[in-house]
Amino acid sequence: MQQSIFNSSNNNILPHHGEIRLYDQFFSKEQADFYFETLQNTIQWKQEPIWMFGKKVMQPRLTALYGDSEKTYSYSGISMKPFPWTKELLEIKSLVEKLVEKPFTHVLMNFYRDGQDSMGWHRDNESTLGPNPVIASVSFGASRNFQIRNYFDKSEKIQIPLNHGSLLIMEGESQHHWEHQIPKSKRVFGGRINLTFRRLI
Repeated sequence: MQQSIFNSSNNNILPHHGEIRLYDQFFSKEQADFYFETLQNTIQWKQEPIWMFGKKVMQPRLTALYGDSEKTYSYSGISMKPFPWTKELLEIKSLVEKLVEKPFTHVLMNFYRDGQDSMGWHRDNESTLGPNPVIASVSFGASRNFQIRNYFDKSEKIQIPLNHGSLLIMEGESQHHWEHQIPKSKRVFGGRINLTFRRLI
C-alpha cells in the first residue's frame, strides 16, 4: 500500500524505524532559482558507468562530488574523488547545518536533466557513512516524486513530492529499514538538481 504525503513541518514521515522530515520551502523561490541556475552552469557534472545485474551501464543522470577533504566516496562500483567546495555550496551547506545541528564533510550531487533521468531503489548504507547516517537532501528545479518503501516488506510504500527549494532529512535507522528511489516520469520535462549532504568517517 502506497501513501502520498506532503509535509511542510518537522513531523516524522516514517511510521517506524527511523526518521524522515520534509521542509518544503526551506529556500525561497528567489534563492532556489539562483542556486539552480548557478549549480547547473558551474558544477563539474559527469556521467559515470555503474554495474547493474552484471553489466556496466551509464547512470541515467549526471553526478558530482564536492567535499572538504580528499577522502573518496564509493558506491555501486564507483569511487569518486571530491572537488573543493564552491562558494555557493558552502552557503547551502551552512544553512542546512544550522537546522540539522550536525557537520557535513561532503555533498553528492545529482542532475536529473528531465523526467527520463532517474535513480533506482537503494539505501545510503555505505560503511564510510557510519551506522546511522544523517543525510540532508536539497532539491532545486522540477518537482520529482521521492518514493520510499520498507526494505523488508516491499508493499509498505510512501511517496513525497520534492519541490523547488525543499530540504529532506533522513536519519536514525532509516537507512537500515527503508530504501528510496526517484522514478522516471513522462510528466516531467524540466531539470532537477539534488544535493545530498553527508559526513564521511
